Amino acid sequence: MEIYIPYLLAAGALVVGVFAGNFLQRSKANGIIKQSETRASDIIKKARRDGENIKKDKILQAKERFIELKGEHEKVIFQRENKVSEIEKRLRDKESRLSSELNKNKDLNRKLDAQEEQLKLRLEKLDKKMEVVSETQKQNIEKLEQIANYSADEAKEELVNSLKDKAKAAAMEYTQQKLEEAKLTVQQEAKKIIINTIQRIGTEEAIENCVSVFNIESDDVKGRIIGREGRNIRALESATGVEVIVDDTPEAIILSCFDPVRREIARLSMHKLVSDGRIHPARIEEVVQKTKRHIENEIVEVGKRTVIDLGIHGLHPELIRIVGRMKYRSSYGQNLLQHSREVAKLCGIMAVELGLNPKLAKRAGLLHDIGKVPEEESESPHALLGMEWAEKHGEKKEVCNAIGAHHDEIEMTSLFSPIVQVCDAISGARPGARRQVLDSYVQRLKDLENIAHDFDGVNKAYAIQAGRELRVIVESEKVSDDQAAQLSFEISQKIQTDMTYPGQVKITVIRETRAVNVAK
Repeated sequence: MEIYIPYLLAAGALVVGVFAGNFLQRSKANGIIKQSETRASDIIKKARRDGENIKKDKILQAKERFIELKGEHEKVIFQRENKVSEIEKRLRDKESRLSSELNKNKDLNRKLDAQEEQLKLRLEKLDKKMEVVSETQKQNIEKLEQIANYSADEAKEELVNSLKDKAKAAAMEYTQQKLEEAKLTVQQEAKKIIINTIQRIGTEEAIENCVSVFNIESDDVKGRIIGREGRNIRALESATGVEVIVDDTPEAIILSCFDPVRREIARLSMHKLVSDGRIHPARIEEVVQKTKRHIENEIVEVGKRTVIDLGIHGLHPELIRIVGRMKYRSSYGQNLLQHSREVAKLCGIMAVELGLNPKLAKRAGLLHDIGKVPEEESESPHALLGMEWAEKHGEKKEVCNAIGAHHDEIEMTSLFSPIVQVCDAISGARPGARRQVLDSYVQRLKDLENIAHDFDGVNKAYAIQAGRELRVIVESEKVSDDQAAQLSFEISQKIQTDMTYPGQVKITVIRETRAVNVAK
């Protein structure tokens, strides 16, 4: 028993040590917990103080912003009140001028009434004098008949018989003289026919420009058209190639492009988007594609209306479509369709004057410039190209010859050919009809776009800013970011070497990547 006593004491000491250690650890843990709670409460108090300070700062900023917006609003209201007061002032001035003019008119009417009364009195006096004169004339005639033993009718008959032979001789001499004068003045008579034709066809012709204005109901629509960070307006410009200018012009957006087809597509697309209310890049591309198909149908309808208005029948459908495409082309600034319609009318009138078939003349006049609207570029002169198309689609020989010979590329074989040539010159020589400067300007913009299309990876190219900027859209799979910078430099170098232009041309290369998936 005595042997186990030391072991028991050691075990008891060990147990006491364990309990003592656990007690110390618990006391330390409690101290750490109390310290953590104290720190947490301090942090919470500090966060609350910081939150209050931030809240006060934000309230002060909001008040300052409110005061600033209020001042701007008051400034706008003050400007509008000034405009209203100016308008009211102008209206008062107009009313005063109108009242003064009305008073003048009243005085003038009174004077006119007085003059009218005086004229009536004079007319009555003249009537009385005429009665006296006629009575005196009857008495004199009766006295002359008694003296000459001839009545008035017998005297007239004898005088007529005596003058007949002299009149016949004079008439023959006059006729012979006029025939000789006519032989000497054939050229003058031809000029008279041309002048009379020009006077009878005096129609106004509209010249296409490079800007269209899209009217909107309110300026609030401008923000929706621009879109978030300008994404809508960039998508519209990329899809149509038209520069969209949104400025301070009230209730209007300006569409700028040298190509009237692009401007019309942009205008109709914007009208559909604004009417529908859904304006975002995907919707813009969808609407632009639908509008392009609509324009193709519109070209055919324009061609049909033109041939119906001119009374031309049996024209081939392809030629009708080409006539419709002339609406969106210009020659030296003169709208090609309006020019062709004018030439057709001139040819019809001149053919009637010369005793020819006016329907064939109108047909040749309408089709004489169809070679100017090819879908693909051709090296042939437009007169010969138009003649080839007319022959291909079954037009008569006289019409084909008139188309091909109106610029003396081939020999004239019918009388319709000089008529078309003369009428084309008349329409083009009319004051204000053509502008060489505009045509060369449009050609320069087309050359800019063609230069960009010569490079690999270019999807679209649009000349904007009146030719001061060339916007190039590339395919992201073929052109990397580094290659886009190199492409911009190469295009600028080629423009410098191949073209002559005023000022500078900015080349902007746009590369974007799209990921499209469909949820089913």
